[in-house]
Amino acid sequence: MNHDNPPRNIGQHPASRLRFATLAASGPHAPTSGPLNAPVVRASTIIYDSVEAYMKRHDGFYDDVIYGLYGTDTTYALAAAVTALQGGYSTVITSSGTAAIAIGFASFLSAGDHVLVCDSVYRSTRKFCEQTLSRLGVEVTYFDPLLVDKLGDLFRPNTRVLYLESPGSLTFEMSDVRRATELARSHGAITLMDNTWATPVLFRPLEHGVDVAIESATKYLSGHSDVMLGTLSASTREVYERLKETAGSWGNCAGPDECYLVHRGLRTLDVRLERHQRNAEQLISWLLSRREVRRVLYPAHEGDPGYALWKRDYRGASGLFGVVLDSNDEKTALSLFAGLKLFKLGSSWGGYESLMVPAWPPPVRTCRPAPRDGYLLRIHAGLEDPADLIEDLAAAFARLRSP
Repeated sequence: MNHDNPPRNIGQHPASRLRFATLAASGPHAPTSGPLNAPVVRASTIIYDSVEAYMKRHDGFYDDVIYGLYGTDTTYALAAAVTALQGGYSTVITSSGTAAIAIGFASFLSAGDHVLVCDSVYRSTRKFCEQTLSRLGVEVTYFDPLLVDKLGDLFRPNTRVLYLESPGSLTFEMSDVRRATELARSHGAITLMDNTWATPVLFRPLEHGVDVAIESATKYLSGHSDVMLGTLSASTREVYERLKETAGSWGNCAGPDECYLVHRGLRTLDVRLERHQRNAEQLISWLLSRREVRRVLYPAHEGDPGYALWKRDYRGASGLFGVVLDSNDEKTALSLFAGLKLFKLGSSWGGYESLMVPAWPPPVRTCRPAPRDGYLLRIHAGLEDPADLIEDLAAAFARLRSP
């Protein structure tokens, strides 16, 4: 790699000085003529005009198109747009959000290493830690996301990675990311953070000391519930090269059609997030007026324990939140789902549609018990009219009261 010239997907572009809405809508490297959108390039084999160029092809592993597995112009166009939003050095695109998480861990961990993982992480992240990292000889310790100031006591000489997810996508605890990354740096550890709930439009992890910002592009970055993709944005060249090498070694390949669709989704990301937040706030206001609701888990709500951190660090909130009912009775709680018209029952989120799913039994926790004082639901506020969504919920709560 020629380190004198930045890779084609780097975010160091005049557009990076623009505001978030403009970055999302226009992105870096916008063409001045020809097709407005990056073309879909489907390729496996790349041919060369000389044997000398062919023999040197791996010199461009990090930033050139040398084989379809490592990316095409379509891949790099999306990576450039994500990098600009994240404010980082460069981005690796992966085949899914889970692939991004796995590659992030694998890039910095080896047998005999130790990793600190937030106790409220996504279930698939926890499964990877317990079923894959443990089998590969990596020791995992979970920490309380609400007690970051005590995190320093958990670092060991072989702690290589600190993994954050804030807020957690099921119980929505907020961690002090700034303080956590300070502690990680002081112990020589790399910090990875799953930022899917906020997206880089609402929170830029790299600006708060995180080394790798992870996004499940399947969700808000796409926005249309029709793509599987993930992103890993690196703070430095060294971190980027580790990620790129691992992604290639693991055979990761992000399809060009998926990359195109997510790149297209970025154009409306900022305005979609505004609507998701507005709808979530109206739903939450209505839910809190119901006697059947014990509390709502949403850091952007003033009554939430994480509100102060959210207010300090975030530009806004997305549409995903939790609801704790006033009862633990499963049969009664599940009656909410019978006959819903607008809310769909689906395990993803971040798309245009509203979703509601049961999140019970409580998720596994090691450090702090998950909420058990009421049945837990997870709601994603989509882009429908909030009045219609409230009517749908009102009918559901009427069924909840029925004998």
